[in-house]
Amino acid sequence: MGDYDEDTAFLGQTGPYFWTTFFLLNTVFVSTGFNGLYIVFVGASPKHHCFIPDINLTEEWRNAIIPLTIVDGEEVQSQCSRYKLDVVRNLSAEGYVPGRDVNLTNLEQEKCLDGWNYSKEIYQSNIVTEVRTEVLSKTMRVLFTSLGAFLFYCIGYMTLPWIAYGIREWRTLLAVLSATSVVYIPLWWFITESPRWLITQGRTKEAEAIVREAARKNKVEAPPVIFKESETTCRSRTYTMLDILRSKNIRCITLMCLLLWMAINVGYFGLSLNTSNLSGDPFMNCFLSATTEVPAYVVSTWLLKKCPRRALLSSFLIIGGGVLLFIQLIPDTLQYVALTLEMTGKFGFTMAFSIVYIYTAEIYPTVLRNVGMGMCSSAARIGSITAPYVIYLGTYNKVLPYILMGSLTIASSVVNFFLPETFNKDLPETVEQMQECQGLCSGAKKKKYVENGRSVNPPIQREVKSDVQSLTL
Repeated sequence: MGDYDEDTAFLGQTGPYFWTTFFLLNTVFVSTGFNGLYIVFVGASPKHHCFIPDINLTEEWRNAIIPLTIVDGEEVQSQCSRYKLDVVRNLSAEGYVPGRDVNLTNLEQEKCLDGWNYSKEIYQSNIVTEVRTEVLSKTMRVLFTSLGAFLFYCIGYMTLPWIAYGIREWRTLLAVLSATSVVYIPLWWFITESPRWLITQGRTKEAEAIVREAARKNKVEAPPVIFKESETTCRSRTYTMLDILRSKNIRCITLMCLLLWMAINVGYFGLSLNTSNLSGDPFMNCFLSATTEVPAYVVSTWLLKKCPRRALLSSFLIIGGGVLLFIQLIPDTLQYVALTLEMTGKFGFTMAFSIVYIYTAEIYPTVLRNVGMGMCSSAARIGSITAPYVIYLGTYNKVLPYILMGSLTIASSVVNFFLPETFNKDLPETVEQMQECQGLCSGAKKKKYVENGRSVNPPIQREVKSDVQSLTL
């Protein structure tokens, strides 16, 4: 396969075609910010106590039937029990007054046998109350994967709490958020297929037609022959997940990437979903959590131009994990300090979240990039599915989620150092090129390559100026 970036260099790095495609691709991520984190509001647990049926009770007993308990040094109504209904009904009928004639601490308690009564102070209703890239140029590609997609996602994330603030009924809220996805249907006709991918499938004529149309929109002249003969005569085979398993080196790299993505998603979504459990207004907490991500995405994009991937990713994993381990030492009286540290942890995880996307894409060759990214994305979903259960551990001990997320993150930062470095390296296009990108995880034997029926030396991976270094914010 020839060098696609060199063959299409006449298009430039920007221009109307690339900018149009860039913004059309990014609009999809606005709704991702909605649909990825709507559960913060739809699944939040409002203040509640045991439901009291409409029976004959005096006003004093109706107000006193819910026991009081101490939570974080404050006296509040119990959410899980009530004084036994039959006993309270008899005492009320006999004219006893709670607290004066009857010592409430001696009364027998029972579970919420008739359900719960939920406060509508914040939420009118929710499910708890009722259910108990490759088409872009090198510069634009990096801008899309490291800044564009995440910033547009963040726009949706920051908009979500205000939509939830205005719509307190969960069914209407979900209907409005889901309806936003309809506007993306026309994108099928406006976003072209990736010419790079078409070439790997042997569909060179289609790829050339797309590149010529891009040249017309960018007002540049395309050469008579765009792609070299080696590209037009060679049809690459189709790759699947089995190809990931055949090579020891790729298996090792993929396993470490899966662990990385899973750990980052547990921490990221764990902190994101925990905003409704923080002290203060849940809508403002969610907005602040989303706002924290904006500088993280901008800073990560700038740092990707300057820094090696492994050191950069591990540094922010250590920051995020270290803050989570340290936060448990903050006393309950310093809630704002704990909130600041939690947002700092969110900043670290957001940085790692942004970096790992482009890092993983740089590791895998073009022929395996979709397969590898798909597997990593699946591992990330396992992490995000696990995150709510990690947060739920806080009902037993509020420091458990932080210890678990912090320890997992620190461990993943160590694993990251065994991945191959991609800074200042060409974007690999074939499996052979990827296997030359050796990390500390394995040592590959020198391979022979066959070209035109004879053995030749393996291709040399030349170092070039990184894609990210050509990025101008």
